[in-house]
Amino acid sequence: MAATFFGEVVKAPCRAGTEDEEEEDAGREETPEDTEVRRQLARKREVRLLRRQTKTSFEVSLLEKYPCSQFIIAIGNNAVAFLSSFVMNSGVWEEVGCAKLWNEWCRTTDTAHLSPTEAFCVFYHLKSNPSVFGSCPRKNMQITVLTSRHVTDYKTSESTSSLHPPFLKALKTQNFKEAPCCSLLEQPNIVHDLPAAVLSYCQVWKIPAILYLCYTDVMKLDIITIEAFKPVLSSRSLKGLVENVPQSTEILKKLMTTNEIQSNIYT
Repeated sequence: MAATFFGEVVKAPCRAGTEDEEEEDAGREETPEDTEVRRQLARKREVRLLRRQTKTSFEVSLLEKYPCSQFIIAIGNNAVAFLSSFVMNSGVWEEVGCAKLWNEWCRTTDTAHLSPTEAFCVFYHLKSNPSVFGSCPRKNMQITVLTSRHVTDYKTSESTSSLHPPFLKALKTQNFKEAPCCSLLEQPNIVHDLPAAVLSYCQVWKIPAILYLCYTDVMKLDIITIEAFKPVLSSRSLKGLVENVPQSTEILKKLMTTNEIQSNIYT
């Protein structure tokens, strides 16, 4: 296994095998059928950015069409539900696009109606301030990432009985100068997958970015885990977007009720 700057774990190529097998593979020529299969799979794995209403692709890069000053990313059901309840209900947001992707591990379809917790990736911008948007910036902006992991992934020298999940930890890039809304993630803990990739990108390109990682013992949609993100509402990137917290709590309860009904196999 190998790790990037912020600990994104990637699988290293395996060199196991005999010399005879390696020589046999090296001598084997790729057939036209193999080439065609490889080409079709490569096309299928392409990530497409589509207009949400018309399902047509953007002619230009989403970054060029919608430049932004604040980019907020929610990864996972609980983070998405938090953003939907406490941020998306404030002001008038407009869907500008969505992402479609396919691979052997994650298959998505062109579903017409997706709940906030089911959408594979939807991009919004704030009508009153279009610079607040979900697109990856180049400069003069700040990125906030919200996600969660199971508490068993958290490494500490203290007794596990002293942990009281859910709890929040932060990891930031060198150019992020604000005080985080919670304590920083301690070594030797690492972050994984997309959050690690985003922070590594921001560190390399000197973009101010911070990750808020919620460690929880419940990975399904859970109201206690969602509310554990509340300290982030005081951050500069979200403070101006939240207007009515009591109303947001009611929206969250409705979202939870809807999810429980859809998850009931007996209805």
